[in-house]
Order: sequence, then structure tokens, then C-alpha cells
Amino acid sequence: MNDLSRAYRDSQAIFDDLLTKVGASGYYLNGPYSKAFSREFAEYVGTPHCLLVGNGSDALELALRAAGVEAGDRVVTVANAGGYTTVACRIIGAVPVYADIDPDTLLMDVDDAASLIDPSVRAVVVTHLFGAMVDVEALRSRVAALGKHCPVIVEDCAQAHGASIRGQRAGSFAELATFSFYPTKNLGAFGDGGAVLCRDGAFMDRLSQLHQYGWSKKYHVSVPLGRNSRMDEIQAAVLSARLPGLEDANAARRAVIDSYAAAAPASVAFPKRPDQIPVAHLAVVMVEDRDGFRAHLAEQGIGTDIHYPVLDCDQPGWGELPQVCGQLPNSRRRLNEIVSLPCFPELTHAEISRVAEALAAYAP
Repeated sequence: MNDLSRAYRDSQAIFDDLLTKVGASGYYLNGPYSKAFSREFAEYVGTPHCLLVGNGSDALELALRAAGVEAGDRVVTVANAGGYTTVACRIIGAVPVYADIDPDTLLMDVDDAASLIDPSVRAVVVTHLFGAMVDVEALRSRVAALGKHCPVIVEDCAQAHGASIRGQRAGSFAELATFSFYPTKNLGAFGDGGAVLCRDGAFMDRLSQLHQYGWSKKYHVSVPLGRNSRMDEIQAAVLSARLPGLEDANAARRAVIDSYAAAAPASVAFPKRPDQIPVAHLAVVMVEDRDGFRAHLAEQGIGTDIHYPVLDCDQPGWGELPQVCGQLPNSRRRLNEIVSLPCFPELTHAEISRVAEALAAYAP
């Protein structure tokens, strides 16, 4: 499904030099590479503020806290995106409210999400899933059409580095946006890392305090419920070096999916991506006989995975905790059909062709 060592080998001299420079600098946290990458990434996304944190999960929790979400507040999200927003809600004590998905895109159904908003909802987390984007402006329009006040929107961009709608990049539409730089992401570090981006300086001030103990200045706590979540200099240096290549890497990912889609029979459906440029974080397809499809590919030595096999609302560990969950018919239907195929920029032409040939030979 992936081979991170290929990307390292392609740029080994650059990365080895960076590690040496960071080690010799004496700055291992909050140093020049962190400052440089936070500035570069904010410029790339199109927002004025970027705070680097320990990982994408911390980013979600901190973004929700910065939005004013407290214990007992409700947060509208989806149940098919791996549980990361739900984890942030659970840590805070907020109540997740699950909207259904669009069956053709696998993304949040903005009509259903808008219908769930009431005065108890403090935030909406839109997950840009599998490299494609929820239309944040469409969500705002639906909420306005219903005569409702739109709560704070948080974009979860952990799988959408560089994706865009109408020429505007993921992370620049909502009040707050979160990113993960986990090694397998479109822009990945050598370990964990995350970021929260925002347009409002007041949000940035609060985030800056929350991510470091609640300090307003060293050893002076001004904001409750702060924590320790920082990106180290090695990760920032690696990400800064990789950022200029992100567009080419995303194009390579899209080319992989295009090759698969051109070869696949009608029984293998690809999610629709209207009016946007996705970044193909995962090559997800939908098939009725998932087990048979996976067995067909396994016979030819091709790995597959399922992102994600359990809806958040059905996780046994959260079964006794408060949540709001309707029938979610589209989420449940697609849960039993989704399969992820190999998709990363360093796949060889021969490997891509091998998967495409296997897809073409599939006969349910």
C-alpha cells in the first residue's frame, strides 16, 4: 500500500544534510525551521496564521477549544472519517452529532449537516476526506437558507494538502483549519506533526496559549485547559524541504487514480469529485462484493485496505458516551463497499500498470 523509504531515497542527500544542520544548530524546538515552515505553509494555503503542533489530533482538539467548544457542547461531524474528530470531542467532553454523507462523493452531506445545526451546536468539523473537499461555502449557504446562525467551521485538512475548489486551497475557507503531517500524508514528516491555521488574530492568540500550557508568557498561565503540543525542528525542516514538491507529488497521485479509473470495469466505482482539484490522498473505490474484489487483487499480489471499517457511532469503546446519531443510510451502505488501492507518488509505471490490469480483469 505504501513505501516511505522510496521518498527518502529520492532525496536522501537533502534530508541527511538537514538532519545534520538541525543537530548542530542547538535549536530542537521553536527554532528557525519551525518559524520558516509555519510562514511558508500559511502562505501556501492562503491564510495569515499558522501554529505548528505535535500532531493532527492535537490540532483538532486545539482548534475546537479555540472555537470555544466546551464540555456538553455539540459538534457536527461525520462518522466515516476514522474517528479523529470524535476523539477530539471526547477529550473535551463535547457531544458529536453525526451527519450523513453524500453517497457519490463519500463526503459530508451539507444539506444533512445544515439540518442538524441548532443553538447547542458550537462548531462544525468538515473533513476533506481521501484528498477531496467538502464545499464549505455551500454549507454556509445551506445554513443561511434555513435561517440559522452558522457556528464556527473547522476544516479538517489532514488528507487534503493542496486540494482546491474554485482556485482556493483547502484550509483557507473556514475560521480554523487543521492539518496532519503524519508520514503517509500528501505532505509528510519523518514522524508526527500537525498545524492549526486561521485568519483571525484572536484565534491565533488563543491557540498560541493553549498549545503551551495556557501561558501568556513563560510560567504565567492565563488560559485554562492548556497542554504541551509542539512540532520539533527536525519535522519542520523536513516539511519545509518537501513543500516545494507537493504540487508535483499531488499530480503523481492523481495520475495513479486516473490510470486505475481508465482500466476499471463499471462494477468498480470511483467517488465523484465535481468542481474541484482533489489531491488523491487515497485511491478509494466502491464495489458490491468487497471480499471477492480484495481476494481477486490479493491473488495477484496487490495490497488493499479499508478506510475506515467502523463508523464512529458504532465504536464499542464509545458506546456508553453521549452522541447524536440518526440512521446514516449512505454512511452505512458505503461502509460495506469501500476499498483502498495502492496510491503514492513513488509507485512505478510497472506497478501502476499491474494494478490497472488487475482491475480490468475483475469480473464480479
